Parts: sequence; C-alpha cells; structure tokens
Amino acid sequence: MDRDGSGVRSYRTSQWVWRACWLVAGLLAVGFLAVFFAAPAIHLIVKGFIDEEGHPTLAVMAQTFQSSRTWRIIRFTLGQASLGTLLCLVLGLFGAHLLYRVSWPGRTLVRALVSVPFVLPTVVVGVAFRTLLASNGRLGFLGLDGSWQAITAALVFFNYSVVVRTVGSTWAQLDPRRADAARALGAGPLRVWRTVTLPALAPAIASAASVVFLFCASAFGIVQVLGGTQYSTLETEIYTQTVEFLDLPTASSLAVVQLAVTGLCLFLSGRAQRRLQRSLGSASPGPLRFRGRRDGLPVVVTALVVVVLLLAPVLTLVERSFQRDGVWSMANYRALMSPGDGSGMVISVWQTLINSLTTAVWATLLAVGLGAVVALLLSRRPTGRWGRAGLSIGDAAFMLPLGVSAVTVGFGFLITLDRPPLDLRTSPVLVPIAQAMVAIPLVTRVLLPPLRGIDPRQQEAAAALGAPPWRVLGTIDLPVLARGLGLAIGFAFSTSLGEFGATSFLSRPDRMTLPVAIGRLISRPGAENYGMAMAASVLLAGMTVVVMGIAERLRPPEVTSW
Repeated sequence: MDRDGSGVRSYRTSQWVWRACWLVAGLLAVGFLAVFFAAPAIHLIVKGFIDEEGHPTLAVMAQTFQSSRTWRIIRFTLGQASLGTLLCLVLGLFGAHLLYRVSWPGRTLVRALVSVPFVLPTVVVGVAFRTLLASNGRLGFLGLDGSWQAITAALVFFNYSVVVRTVGSTWAQLDPRRADAARALGAGPLRVWRTVTLPALAPAIASAASVVFLFCASAFGIVQVLGGTQYSTLETEIYTQTVEFLDLPTASSLAVVQLAVTGLCLFLSGRAQRRLQRSLGSASPGPLRFRGRRDGLPVVVTALVVVVLLLAPVLTLVERSFQRDGVWSMANYRALMSPGDGSGMVISVWQTLINSLTTAVWATLLAVGLGAVVALLLSRRPTGRWGRAGLSIGDAAFMLPLGVSAVTVGFGFLITLDRPPLDLRTSPVLVPIAQAMVAIPLVTRVLLPPLRGIDPRQQEAAAALGAPPWRVLGTIDLPVLARGLGLAIGFAFSTSLGEFGATSFLSRPDRMTLPVAIGRLISRPGAENYGMAMAASVLLAGMTVVVMGIAERLRPPEVTSW
C-alpha cells in the first residue's frame, strides 16, 4: 500500500516539476519578448503622445499629420507597397505554376536561383539596382536611376520568390482531377482557372500578398539606397527624423502608423495561413507533365523575370566590383583592407566583416535557443479552453517582431534601454539582441511545423508505457526539432548577417557591421567609395547565399513556404 502510494506521489511530483519547468521556460521567453520588444514598442508609441515637457498631449500627433510631407510619405509607402505586391502576384503566379506544378529538367536549379534574391541583404539589393541603372550601367539608357520605378523593381526582385514559394507549394498539392473533371464537362481553360484553381489557391495568394505588402512597406535598405532624399517611406522617414533631425516625437508618431499597418498585415496573414492549413490535404499528387502549348506563357514570363529582373542586377554588381575607372582589377577588393579616403569610417571594411560575423554568431545562438523554446511551447496541445486561447495569443505575440520593422525595433531600443539596470546603449550586446529579436519569428516558423506534425498518439503511447515527460520530450519531440535546426540556423545567421535597419541605429563607429559600412560608403561621393561598396556587397551576398544554400539542403519537408 505504501509502495503504491509512494508511486502515485512520485508521479504527481514529477508532473508538478515538469509543469514548473515549462512555466519557467515560458516566463523566460515572454520576459525576453517583454523587455526587448514590448517595452521598446510601447515606449515608442507613448513618445508620440507626450510633449517636450513630459505632459500628455495630442498636439505632436496632430502637428505631424497636418504636414503635407507626412501624407505624401504615407501615400508613397502604401502606393509602392501595393504596386510591388500586385507585380509580385502577377509575375509570381506564372513562376509558381512553372516551378512547382509542372515537371521539367532543370526545375530544381531554377527554383534555387529564384530563391536567392530573398536571402540577399536589402542594402545589397539596393546597391545592385543602383549599379545596373546608373548612367554608366547596363540599363542606364532607361534613365531610371533614383526613380520610384527603380524602387518598385527592387522590391519585386526581393519579394518575387515569396509568392513563388508560398503559392507554388500549395499548387503542387492540388488534386488535378478536379480541373480535369471541369474540362470534361466543357469548361475552357480560363473558366477552369477561375472556378477551380483560383479558389483553391486563394488562401495561399492572400497569405503571400499580405507578407509581400508587409516587406514592401517596411523596406529600409532598398529605399535608403535607391530613393536618396527624393523618395521616403515611413521606414526611412523614422530613421531621418531620429538620426538627422533628432525629432523623436515626430518619429514616434510615424512609428504608430507603421505599427498599425504591420499589425493589419500580420492579422490578415495569420487568417490566410489558418485557412491554408485547413484547405490542404496530406497527400501530394506530384507534378504534371510539361506541355509546350499549355505552359508556353509561363515559360516566357518566368524566363524574362529570371534574366532581366533577377540575374541582371546581380551579375552587373559582380562585374562592376572588379572594375576601377573602366579597367579590370582587384583594386576595389584590396581597398577593403583600409578605411578609405573620404569614407568617414574609423575602421576598415574588412574589420566590419569580422564584426558582422561575430555579431551574427551571437545573435544566431540567442535566436535559435529562444526560438526552439518558443516552438516547443507553441507545439503543446492544451485541452482546456483557456489553454488553447493562451496558446493562440502566444503564437500571435511571438510573431509580432516579424511585422514590426527593424528600424522601429532599433529606434525603440535607443529610447528605452538608456537607464539602469538596462542601460545598454554603449554595450556590445545590444546589436546581437536586436538582430536576434528580428530573427526569432523566422526560427519559430521553421521549427514549429515539424513539431505540430507529431502524432499525439506517439507521445500518449510513450507515457502509457511509463516514460516520464522529460523522456518523451527527449525521444520524440527533440529529434523532430533537430530536423529543422539546420534551416533555422541558416535563417537566423543570414538575417543577422545582413540586418541593416536596427543595426544602423545601434552600431558604434568602432564596431560597425558590414551592411552599415556599405550604406555609409554608397552615400559618400567618390569612385573609390562606390567601388568599395560594390566589392563589399558582393562579399556579403556571397556569404549569405552560401549559408542559405547549405541550410536549404537541410530544409524539413513540413516547411514549404517562407
């Protein structure tokens, strides 16, 4: 009797200890989110409603929105984001069909090529398009250097693969027999597309559109490099008001608008993702056979996109990085070993590369560690109503940093973490923390699908056989979690390596990272500075592509979209 009672007490004690461990892990993750995201964001919002003497007021907000410049910036932000999203959808649907729905030789290689622009740092994308469209560039005759068309083209370049991957992975799982039945009943190709295919793809299209709009509206490096002083978005204007004019209340007012836009995009994306998950089955019918007559238009459109929009900027950037004054040489790369005349830098570009790698390593360790904890927490299956509601709220909360721009994160850090016990303004840990905050949602999105795909009966069977909770976690959950670690590390490292928005606020001149150095060089006059910027961009792009190329080979099959 004592032995039985002792066993029951031991079991109950282990359950309480296990629940306490989950509680501590949850508090750790929530605490990090609260300190390094919620507090800076709330402080940022409050700044827009306080005057210079610290009194609550709506005067600053009203003054900001009475300015014609503010409304011009808002119109341009929403307009270029809408146009960029529309072009990505129109072009991306052809690519999704050709690269995921149809089977043909070389498809895997072109898929990988199309995915490269998304992992490039935004500042590199800006430099690549500026090089292509400059007066002495390959497409300089178009006269688009510094135009809004150049900004839109760069946004499409960066986000095209989001639509291709998101819509394509869904298209690949559609049962072709529904379309075949519609054709057998006499429906033409357009009617089959409108009544059968399009409704099935609608959740994926909506999800891709909301994500692309979010990325376009919050683009910083692209607009900063290509727009200059002529074109500004909410993202770049927040930076300008903070760094150049030291007008924190105005910057805060603009950040409130940006938070509203990104919050709406995340809400729509979340709804579309839930609809998408409900609409997909578990079996994939496999790709269809390529037919020239049916697939001719997708081939032409996708070929033009790949050659003109994707390859031309990158190849031009690489070509020009090996030229100085029209002569082929390694001068631009040799110049990276010194700060350069007139660059305004106190360290060499090579040292900024070392700083970027070191910072990215620490940011990756932090992002993957916390992202794994968050993914394990969000993969739980509570039976109670309050537990399920808390899980939904937690899922949305930990995705918020994905929608809030990096500039807003960096600005929030700047005005919040400025007093004890968290006076981190001069601390070297501030940049890795900011970069980790940006990367954690991506890590979570990679690790969560495999964990949610675990059959709960496996865990129940292990528990029924007497395995304690920690052993169930170690033998079932953690091996599945490990399948996505390679891709998670790749996303975290490449995101941290190329992060420009938050780091431009927080990095010090003696600890400058490579993307910030590229932005500094491209803004300075002189052929030497521009050549160094191109060479540095090629190095940064090359490292990012290598990292993501390795990570993509480790992608678990459950993760099929960005």
